[in-house]
Amino acid sequence: MRILLTTTSYQDTPGAHHDLLASQGFEIHRERGPLPESRMLELAGQFDAFLCGDDEITEAVIERALPRLKVISKYGIGLDKINVEHCTKRQLPVLFTPGVNHTTVAEHCFCLLLATVRRLVESANAVSNGQWKRLTGHEIHGKTMGIIGLGRIGQEVAKRALAFGMQVEAMDVYWPQEFAQSHGVRRHENVESLLPQCDVISLHANLNESTRHLIKASSLAHAKKELIVLNTSRAELVHMPDLISALNEDRVAAYATDVLDEEPPPPDHPLLKHPRALITPHIGSRTYESVPRQAMRATLNLVNFLAGHSDVIQANRW
Repeated sequence: MRILLTTTSYQDTPGAHHDLLASQGFEIHRERGPLPESRMLELAGQFDAFLCGDDEITEAVIERALPRLKVISKYGIGLDKINVEHCTKRQLPVLFTPGVNHTTVAEHCFCLLLATVRRLVESANAVSNGQWKRLTGHEIHGKTMGIIGLGRIGQEVAKRALAFGMQVEAMDVYWPQEFAQSHGVRRHENVESLLPQCDVISLHANLNESTRHLIKASSLAHAKKELIVLNTSRAELVHMPDLISALNEDRVAAYATDVLDEEPPPPDHPLLKHPRALITPHIGSRTYESVPRQAMRATLNLVNFLAGHSDVIQANRW
């Protein structure tokens, strides 16, 4: 049984998931993902299973991988890089790991927010360079946070926002009524209604055709001046040229993101040196607590499926 393992956080973080995978007698081929479609096409057809991260698993990759490929076990919850619809059509199971990283991502979201409003990186770098540069920042107490996507991660972000004395408003197609009511979260039906109320917007929606470029010129036209945008979900939720224009024109105060449209980014990516951008290298779920949880669940999904056991979490059915 030959397995393609591509997720770097899985490979780089110690834990029992390594022992479980090694105990199965699989032949493991390791790559440093996320891999583009071109590399996946080179590899497809050589493996019985993928244990993957955010690699581009397109229709062409799936077709080349079949009939040998028996299962895709995704490390993580985002499935937008996998053509799940075509997997379903070809009866190829896609397994994933919901419920393992919401605490970690929510904490990173607040790390980005606090660093942004207190100008932490700029201040710390100045001190390291021998400058006693005392910059003035902002409080978040009393401000309003808008959350787009009130699932597990969005709810954890809401709890932390409330603990900081923020007001929370949100939108989601699948509205968690009990949570919203018990935590005083006000519902909005669309981004045009939500943005005018918010000092901070935090993105936690799944990427699909209805959410792609949700933050763009037409929606930002409704926003408060000096809006802060946080993104620990998917880069494609934001229309990058429109956002950069808003940053340049002082209509958006800052963009703090853990995700980019190309990872790693090219040296000339327009956000890399932008004075209003704070970028981390897709580490929102990368902690010594979260990685073993995700990795073990992804490995158990894979091992149990190949052994014919029912204890798997499957994203697609037919």
